Amino acid sequence: MEFWRAVSSEKPKILVIEDEELQRMELLDILKEADFHVEGAASGHEAIEKLESEYFDIVLIDRRLPDTDGIELLKQIKALDPTIDAIIVTAYGSIDTAVAAIKAGAYDYITKPVDVEELILRINHIVEKRSMEIELRALREELAKEFNIDFVFKSEQMRRVMDMVAHVAPTSSTVLITGESGTGKEMIARIIHQLSGRRGRFVAVACPSIPESLIEAELFGYEKGAFTGAVGSKPGKFELADKGTIFLDEIGDMPMFAQAKILRVLQEREVERLGATKARKVDVRVIAATNQNLEELVRKGRFREDLYYRINVIHIHIPPLRERKEDIVPLAEHFLKRISTQLHKQVKSFSREAVELLLSYDWPGNVRELENAVERAVVLAKTNLILPQDLPISLKSERRTSLKLEDVEKEHIALVLNLTDWNISKAAEILGIHRNTLREKIKRYGLKQP
Repeated sequence: MEFWRAVSSEKPKILVIEDEELQRMELLDILKEADFHVEGAASGHEAIEKLESEYFDIVLIDRRLPDTDGIELLKQIKALDPTIDAIIVTAYGSIDTAVAAIKAGAYDYITKPVDVEELILRINHIVEKRSMEIELRALREELAKEFNIDFVFKSEQMRRVMDMVAHVAPTSSTVLITGESGTGKEMIARIIHQLSGRRGRFVAVACPSIPESLIEAELFGYEKGAFTGAVGSKPGKFELADKGTIFLDEIGDMPMFAQAKILRVLQEREVERLGATKARKVDVRVIAATNQNLEELVRKGRFREDLYYRINVIHIHIPPLRERKEDIVPLAEHFLKRISTQLHKQVKSFSREAVELLLSYDWPGNVRELENAVERAVVLAKTNLILPQDLPISLKSERRTSLKLEDVEKEHIALVLNLTDWNISKAAEILGIHRNTLREKIKRYGLKQP
C-alpha cells in the first residue's frame, strides 16, 4: 500500500511584509530569482487583507511597520492561520526580540541588512520542516485509519526509521529490529506486517518466556502421542503464521538448540512437528528483535553466527528516547489524551514545570516507562493539569542528584540548537554568547546535529 506519500516539489508561496518599497522590491526580486512564489505587502492592514483572500505558506515580517508592530502582526496572522510559518526581519536585533518573536510563533528571526544566502537557507529549512510534517501526518493518518495503529513521533531519527519501514515492508526480506527495552520494537514489527500486504496472521513469540522444554512444541507444534500429555495434534507458531509474519522477540535469549531449528526453517521454509514423519511447507516472514548485541553474543559462542547472518538481512535500529527528546512531549500528550479518556478523567495537559521534568529525565525504560509515568500522573492528578508532584518520584530525584552544572548547560544548549534547527547565529544570540563560543561548547560536549 502506498502510504508514504510523495511531498509536492512546488516551492512555497511567500508574503513579504515590508513598508520600505526599495527593501520590499529587493526581497521580492531575490526570492523570485530563487524560484519562490512571492507577493508583497506594505503594511499590516494590507498583509491581513491578502492573507484573508489567499493562501501563503511563509510570511517575512518587518519588525517595524507604519500601522503595527511586526510581532503583534504575527499574533494576528497566527490567529488567522496557525499553520503559517514566519520569519521576523528587523534592523533592531536583540535577544529580547528573538525570544518575543519565537514566543509569538515565529519560526525564525533574521536581522538587516539581510544576508541573501542566510535568508534562502532559513526558508529552505522551513520547506524541509513542512515536507517532513506532511509525511509524518500522512503516515500517522494511514496507520490509524487502516490498521488502528497510532504511532506518535516527531524526531528526524524516527522519521528515518519509518522511511526504512516503508521501503522494506512490501518485501519478503527477514528483518532484525534492535533497540533498548521499551523503545517499541514490537510496534515497528506490527507496522511492517500491516504494510506488507501479507494475508496471514501476525504471531508474536516472547522467546525468554518459553521454558526450554517447551520451545520445540511451541514453535513447531506436535502430533498426537508425541509425548506424555499430547492428547491431540497442535500447530506451532510458525504454522499459525503461515502466509503471515512471525515476530521472534528477544531472540538473543533463545537457547542454541532452538536456534539451529529456526535456522533450518529459514533455509528450508518448512517445519516438522514433534512426532511427525514429514515436514510441512510454510510461507512465513520472520522479524526478529533484540535488546542485546548479537555480534558480541556470536563472539562469546552464545548465538549462532549463521543464524545471525540469516536474520540480519535488513537491520532497523530504534534509538532510545533520551536520544530523541523531541518525541517526549508529543508521546506524553498522546498518552495523556488516551489514558484520560479511558479513566474518564478531565486531565487536559501538563504544566510547564512538569514538561521540564519530563525533558530532563533520561527514560531508561523508554516509551514504556513514559506511558506508565503518564498513567500514574493521570490517576493522581487533582486538577485538569498534571503537576510535577503527580509524576513518579524517580524523575524528580534523578534530576536533583544526577545533573551537574555541565549537564544542565549541555542539555540547554542542545535544546536551543534543536529549537533553531542548528542555526548557529540564532542559537548563539538566544543563549547570549558569541558564535565561536557556541561552536567550542558544541565540540566540548560532543553535540551532533540530528
